[in-house]
Amino acid sequence: YAGTSDQSDGDMASVMGFSGFGKKARTFDLDAIFEQTRRTAIERSQQVLGERKKESSSSSDSDSELIGPPVPKQSTGLDEDDDLVGPPLPPGYRGSTADVEEDDDDEDVQDDDDDVSVSALALDPSGARLVTGGYDFDVRFWDFAGMDAALNAFRTIQPCECHQIRSLQYSITGDVILVVSGNAQAKVLDRDGFPVMECPKGDQYIVDMANTKGHTAMLNSGCWHPKIKDEFMTCSNDGTVRTWDLSSDKKHKMCFKPRSLQGKKVTPTCCTYSRDGKLVAAGCQDGSIQIWDRNLSVHTKFHCRQAHDPGTDPSCLTFSYDGKVLASRGGDDTLKTWDIRNFKKPLNVATGLSTFFPMTDCCFSPDDKLLVTGTSVKKDQGNGKLVFFDRATFQKVYEIEVTNASVVRCLWHPKLNQIMVGTGNGLAKVYYDPVKSHRGAMLCVVKSKRKERQAETLTQDYIITPHALPMFREARQRSTKKQLEKDRLDPLKSHKPEPPVTGPGRGGRVAAHGGTLSSFIVKNIALDKTDDSNPRQAILRHAKEASENPYWVAPAYSK
Repeated sequence: YAGTSDQSDGDMASVMGFSGFGKKARTFDLDAIFEQTRRTAIERSQQVLGERKKESSSSSDSDSELIGPPVPKQSTGLDEDDDLVGPPLPPGYRGSTADVEEDDDDEDVQDDDDDVSVSALALDPSGARLVTGGYDFDVRFWDFAGMDAALNAFRTIQPCECHQIRSLQYSITGDVILVVSGNAQAKVLDRDGFPVMECPKGDQYIVDMANTKGHTAMLNSGCWHPKIKDEFMTCSNDGTVRTWDLSSDKKHKMCFKPRSLQGKKVTPTCCTYSRDGKLVAAGCQDGSIQIWDRNLSVHTKFHCRQAHDPGTDPSCLTFSYDGKVLASRGGDDTLKTWDIRNFKKPLNVATGLSTFFPMTDCCFSPDDKLLVTGTSVKKDQGNGKLVFFDRATFQKVYEIEVTNASVVRCLWHPKLNQIMVGTGNGLAKVYYDPVKSHRGAMLCVVKSKRKERQAETLTQDYIITPHALPMFREARQRSTKKQLEKDRLDPLKSHKPEPPVTGPGRGGRVAAHGGTLSSFIVKNIALDKTDDSNPRQAILRHAKEASENPYWVAPAYSK
């Protein structure tokens, strides 16, 4: 094709008397390129599969250079002779099989969605309602007193549209809920999920983030003030921690800006208030923990530069109930406790607690003697655990294997004395003690599942006898639908009557005439100004008369 076009261009140029058309654009045969790419991909895939077969047959020990097991033939669903298009399959690939979690006897399981992480949990102060949020953008409301053993949520909403839910928390009075999602604007909902307030978005073109009215990047965490019911705090990827007042949705209340050792901006990944509400703490991306006085936003009051490994994103900070100890859950698979009065080194450190989620949290028991956190696992490589540490000695006291997925969220409610756990496969579990726990899950697990009410209605049966005599034939049900359809096709029956003319007359119709003679005459002898939209028909209207009585054209051309 390209050669033919070049030759024709040369002939045309020689005819027109000049040497050529200048530089020509390159032409590509896309079909040939695609075919060549597909063949290359097939050859590489077959080559990789062949090497894996040789290695698996030659070495039965674990000395293979490949990481993980070779691709099992039955699990991939591909025959040896199939053409594999694209890159080779990852080691240990098993297809998209969904696992179904069964309920245990000693725990209360609420099933959100399979393989959708429960990334947020919140209980109101009285312990009557549980709120869960996940990566599927849903926020679900569970009422322990109203649920039965079926454990169904009574309401599901998507308050932030297509943004993952990062954090949920009830205020200290329990009448509103703070929703922190993946966008830049936190929302406050009432108990039933209706919006109360939305934080404003800041101007992302302003350099100093303190001079703009709100966050300009994705939120990471948020929490309510433990003493003041209308104040809450959020932290974001724009490098700020901001406090807000529920009564003012125009601008933030205060803005704290974490800084690195060189004075550069760092991103806060988690934030919390102290138990008395006087301190604001933030865990930052450079591994530092920075604490400010709530009323002084410029300089930090306490500071630990190397609390966790740089770049590992601390996922949770929480103060003990007595306010003396700060616990931090790091992205470097550690759990540490700190005395902020001596902030140089941690009191205790626990290692080997793997975490894959940016919101894996930790919490103290209501008696302040235990510290709880969850662990993460890769898919089909073990069970996620809930691990309990003694606060004083930091010895592992107990651990619970929750499910075959990561444990993301954990919450120990002081009034109920029950532990809520959110997992990476879409489960929200509640652990309780039949003796020491109160209300909560114990209200609904004792109720039997409600039976579906079958609505019974008596219908009159019609006996259809098509060949019966007219006197025995029953009148059939008359349906008006067909008659209405016929009337709709009739132009006369379906014609809409013209409304009365208001104002000046139009289209040959005039309004109600006045008392003058001229208006009476116009009313009675108004011209019919019907518009002939088809001029051809208007001309052919006279064709028959012209052929029968030729007067002008035909006699002139008859001879």
